Amino acid sequence: MRCVSESSWGVVLVASHAALGTYLSGNTPMHRLDARVKLVLLLAMTVAAFCATSPPAAVLCVASLAVCLAVSHVSLGTVARGLRPAAIVLVLSFLANAVVVAGGADIALVGQVGASSAGIWRGTLAVARIAMLVGFALVVSSTTMPTQMVDAVSSLARPLGRLGVPVGDLAMATSIALRFIPLASDEYDRIVLAQRARGARFDEGSIRTRLAKRVSIFVPLVVSLFRRADELALAMGDRCYSGDGRTILIGPMRLVDWSVLAGGLVFTVLVCLV
Repeated sequence: MRCVSESSWGVVLVASHAALGTYLSGNTPMHRLDARVKLVLLLAMTVAAFCATSPPAAVLCVASLAVCLAVSHVSLGTVARGLRPAAIVLVLSFLANAVVVAGGADIALVGQVGASSAGIWRGTLAVARIAMLVGFALVVSSTTMPTQMVDAVSSLARPLGRLGVPVGDLAMATSIALRFIPLASDEYDRIVLAQRARGARFDEGSIRTRLAKRVSIFVPLVVSLFRRADELALAMGDRCYSGDGRTILIGPMRLVDWSVLAGGLVFTVLVCLV
């Protein structure tokens, strides 16, 4: 019987968290870029990915993602692991676009069921868009500390405060959401290890049996997360948190930040026009 030490499990947990796109310490150009620029360009590339309908535009988006991954030192394997939870949805999306039942198919499969070349292109483009969005999001989350991201959201949303939007509460909600991602992953791994120590086997049996076994994980996970949320709410109430007057620890953008922002926006417009 092979024994796994507690420190080894710690390495496994850290690796799994890194695969989800948590912040990775580094000194790459993407790490040094202002967080506000990265958030604005992430939104801009999201628009560009959905506006890209021609092959040249799609190639430009893929090329930009490749450059961002290379600059930030985020591997393609990390993007693939980020897409794994949505694999079923991506496959169904591709099949819904590619498969034709009532005639008009360019490629005959079985009987009247076939595939359309136009549908294959639409399905491939839909899957590629989701993959690009996940890739860009992983680049931003892996090179931006949570505090920097919260400060960037607060700075970008500051004009909305004049319209009565609770910018402080929005920033705090963003900070809490980012903090709860690794906490939820930690809690999930802890419950899985506890269930396995009790003899549970989640890789045996039919799909229905495996899903039924997962209930023993998700029920205590949800209970634990709600308990943490209640404790956090009580702690914030005891400290008289109001959401106002939050200090934003972010300075003015540098010339290189403005240059990257302008270049990224011009690139987005170019992709939308191609």
